[in-house]
Amino acid sequence: MTELGPVAWPPAPIKTERLVLRGPEARDRAAFIELYSSPEVHTYLGGPRPRDELEREMPEVPGRRPGSFVVELGGAMVGQILLRRATEHRRPAAVGKADLGYLFLPRVWGSGYATEACAAALDWFDGVLPGEPVVLTTQTANVGSMRLAAKLRFTEVERFHAWDAEQWLGLRPPVTPPATTDTTWR
Repeated sequence: MTELGPVAWPPAPIKTERLVLRGPEARDRAAFIELYSSPEVHTYLGGPRPRDELEREMPEVPGRRPGSFVVELGGAMVGQILLRRATEHRRPAAVGKADLGYLFLPRVWGSGYATEACAAALDWFDGVLPGEPVVLTTQTANVGSMRLAAKLRFTEVERFHAWDAEQWLGLRPPVTPPATTDTTWR
């Protein structure tokens, strides 16, 4: 995955009704380790990474790259949103498009935070890169992720088998900026 393109990063924090999306900071390191080592979070992602390995290898400010948003609730990190360019995707329909990914700590599951945060990140994306489609890949067995994809207006492009499971590739069509009309009479 590579950068999104000519996008200033990190953007100003994005505030929703309950959340803040912002760039990663050093204070998020422990939450990143918890997120990446969680067996529940990685049920459909090939399994968690060992905590001791993460403790050794995690940089002081983890996730610091364009498209990586920390999702903050009440001043603490509860998740991560990733928007990145799919340059080496397994499916040709996704290559070159922006790819949406998300991870949330299990203690906040079922509260609508993923929908709220992903919608805010996609709104931001539409503002900085209008007219670009976004793809999302998840396992079909991940019912919560499939529901989230539908709420965010992703529609199925194809299903395929990878990582010993059926995968779902969805596409969110580009949001085209409204045409400006000049109503001045000359």
